[in-house]
Amino acid sequence: MDSRRFRFGLFEFDAATLELRREGALVRLQLQPAQILACLVERADKVVSRDDLRKAVWGDETFVDFERGLNFCISQIRSALREDSADPTYIRTIPKSGYQFIASVQRIPSHLPESSKQEATPRSAFTARMATLASALVVLAVLAFLAYRSRTFQTATQPPVIAVLRFDNETGDPGIKSFSDALTDNVVEQLTSQSSGRYRVIGNAQIVRVPREQRDLKAIASSLHAGYVVLGQVQFDGAQVRILAHLIRLSDQTHIWVVRMDRPVTDRLALESEAARQIAAEFSARMSSNPDLAASFSPASN
Repeated sequence: MDSRRFRFGLFEFDAATLELRREGALVRLQLQPAQILACLVERADKVVSRDDLRKAVWGDETFVDFERGLNFCISQIRSALREDSADPTYIRTIPKSGYQFIASVQRIPSHLPESSKQEATPRSAFTARMATLASALVVLAVLAFLAYRSRTFQTATQPPVIAVLRFDNETGDPGIKSFSDALTDNVVEQLTSQSSGRYRVIGNAQIVRVPREQRDLKAIASSLHAGYVVLGQVQFDGAQVRILAHLIRLSDQTHIWVVRMDRPVTDRLALESEAARQIAAEFSARMSSNPDLAASFSPASN
């Protein structure tokens, strides 16, 4: 059976376990982006259509936000691979078609000595299985004990989670919705790029993509183990667009920081990038400048 482990550049990827490593260090990648990466790596050099990716990850069920979801996944993969979409090293976008993994990929073989392939006798096979079972039970008992002893410590020291909610279009112009949605995705990408392990970012869960009137901050804190949320609005102020972003601590729903920008809408793409960079830079600096801020939230308290 062919191995599903691959090496490309400084990275190794296991398509079976969906683990990505860079020079041996585990790189955090959410489930759906990891599934997309598996599809692309296993078909390296071939163009994989957006529809094929949809079927592989989301299946044939209705998925109204598929396009944005796929764009978000590709953005997360590029961030994990430290790739610039304008000068891709790993993933090339094929307009109106799909994506192609363009880096040189080496399949890592499964090392299985020939001697181990010899058939075991029924007695030796039974003995080996019993020994393995006994060892597994001992390991499980030890792990359970360690997990019990360290649970409180892990809860207190794990990086806090920031959930990015869909930015609200408060302009009254339906045409601005695509701008506010793209701004949301850009903020997620920039926060992730600037986190450096100090916090984790969730931006594609269904619960953070619902309309404003359906939001439940307590449910977000509980289901995602989130300590903070980013709430944003896009508004019109005369001839300019106003962008507001709020960093809120969920345990007591306290405002930690607010970013406000007033700009003319001359180049939407440039404005999305500028706003996302500024929001992420200020929020990230705020999280890192005050160590007590990240430690002030414990998911177990919700």
